[in-house]
Amino acid sequence: MGSRGFGVLESAVMDRLWQRAGPTTVREVFEDLSGDRSLAYTTVLSTMTNLHRKGWLDQVRESKAYRYMPILTREEYGARLMHDALRAGGESATVLACFVEGISGEQSESLCAALVRYRQLNTSESLPRPPSK
Repeated sequence: MGSRGFGVLESAVMDRLWQRAGPTTVREVFEDLSGDRSLAYTTVLSTMTNLHRKGWLDQVRESKAYRYMPILTREEYGARLMHDALRAGGESATVLACFVEGISGEQSESLCAALVRYRQLNTSESLPRPPSK
């Protein structure tokens, strides 16, 4: 499963699948998307088949149709993109600093809380502490 971002139609399909509570048919996604744009059913079918082939969707046969569901949650996908950006972005400390400068106060609080939880769960492998001044 590659981790780079989705194309425009792939993103629209994944958005619809993440919005739904459970496994979804191509027809259901097609009907959802048809209100927003002019699409052929076969285009949605091909897109969902490709997403399955790439490892982004699970596929379960139900009668004559397949039902699809995302392998990752939207949040897990976002985290994967962030990891990829961190790996590809050069100096990690600089990438992280630039990222943190661009987040809101609420997001900063969420990040701090996540780091505290991480430290508590990984006490034997605690995060490096910044140097004392």
